[in-house]
Amino acid sequence: MANQAKYDAVIIGSGPNGLAAAITLARAGRSVLVVEAKDTVGGGMRTAELTLPGFQHDICSAVHPLAIGAPFFHTLPLDQFGLQWIFPPAELAHPLDDGRVGMLERSVEETAAGLGADGPAYIRLMKPLVESWPQINQSLLGPLALPRHPLALGRFGLQALRSAEGLAKGVFKEDVARAMFGGQAGHSMLPLNQSPSAAFGLVLGMLAHAVGWPVPRGGSQKIADALAGYLKSLGGEIVTGQTVTRIEELPPARAIMFNNTPRQILSLAGSHLPDGYRKRLSKFRYGLGAFKLDYALSGPVPWKAAGCSRAATVHLGGTLEEITANEKAASEGQPPSSPFVLVTQPSLFDSSRAPAGQHTLWAYCHVPNGSTFDMTERIENQIERFAPGFRSIVLARHVTSPVDLENYNANYVGGDINGGIQDLRQLFTRPVARLVPYTTPNPKLFICSSSTPPGGGVHGMSGFYAAQAVLHRFKNEK
Repeated sequence: MANQAKYDAVIIGSGPNGLAAAITLARAGRSVLVVEAKDTVGGGMRTAELTLPGFQHDICSAVHPLAIGAPFFHTLPLDQFGLQWIFPPAELAHPLDDGRVGMLERSVEETAAGLGADGPAYIRLMKPLVESWPQINQSLLGPLALPRHPLALGRFGLQALRSAEGLAKGVFKEDVARAMFGGQAGHSMLPLNQSPSAAFGLVLGMLAHAVGWPVPRGGSQKIADALAGYLKSLGGEIVTGQTVTRIEELPPARAIMFNNTPRQILSLAGSHLPDGYRKRLSKFRYGLGAFKLDYALSGPVPWKAAGCSRAATVHLGGTLEEITANEKAASEGQPPSSPFVLVTQPSLFDSSRAPAGQHTLWAYCHVPNGSTFDMTERIENQIERFAPGFRSIVLARHVTSPVDLENYNANYVGGDINGGIQDLRQLFTRPVARLVPYTTPNPKLFICSSSTPPGGGVHGMSGFYAAQAVLHRFKNEK
């Protein structure tokens, strides 16, 4: 923070948004330094041997529609830095108890064909939205602004502002389509009877049909490594293994960027911010926590519904009504008795993840923020429900509670992996209501984390927009 700046910008944290911000600045010819507390870069994009030797597990993110669907990542030559995408035959499977399974396919028509009487309704809902994705993705994955394509965005908004429960019951008549949409909307970590939970289900469906839900060969760490490699090729610098407790510890820079949530920002730089802004940051609300299990398996999961073996992502929660009830319980502070479980099985399609013939499995559910309740048995009951005999193939498991998540990454406050709740009150006004949410009252301090629009996910858009704000500030200083 001294007058003679060594860097144009120093960025705290090497998650997708921190690296995206650094790359955007470096491409503009600016000098940047990324400071990371862990020994490896990545934030939520890390892969490690959590169970047994040879079993590679994604620590947080695993399946990445946003990484290939977000406008910023399209501009990066990450394939030249070792990143390879694997596209499973199907994007998602959602089994029911009677053996039926909703299959989210790459094609809208193929998806509709598996939904019986709800097929035509699915086409009417999704086809216009998918066709408009190239026009509205920038608006959906950025701060609140005048849209370039208001009619297309308005068509999306009419459905997106509904609750997921209301949309599913209003559009579909049968259990399979309702349940599949409810599971997609469950990624919102909002009660499904609350607006705008439908928006998350629609966006994930649009991404499935427009770009797919791929997994990176070798694990999510490969995304981080490719981003870091590209940044270094542009002249950017990265320091790992260095924990920052106060911004005064950083080298002099014209701008400091926080890939952090409000709680850490207050700790790192509270004295550099005015009282009113600090008070508003302190009122930032965090959302549900995650309870995660990683498994080393002796073989593939014995799914009752064969379609589940075609997808890297499987949603286990039963009907829409069951998912809604259990997500509501979590939002009201109760560990769900029959949790909605999000499962990924990348080793079915990526042999580098486990020894020959063996597999990895990644599973988590939503729980109250900061919950200390052990959900292991309840999660395994859900897996066993749709895959009888699952427990017999478990070689080892690794348990990560919400407390463990926060201890691993301080940004995951209470196990909240989204950087704060994304309800209507805090969707675009995150972390506080400002014309440019990436700025602060201090002209040298900026926020580039998922606590800014568009929120959680591996998309880099928060970092990109924050870097644009920094460049705008530099331009005005001249």
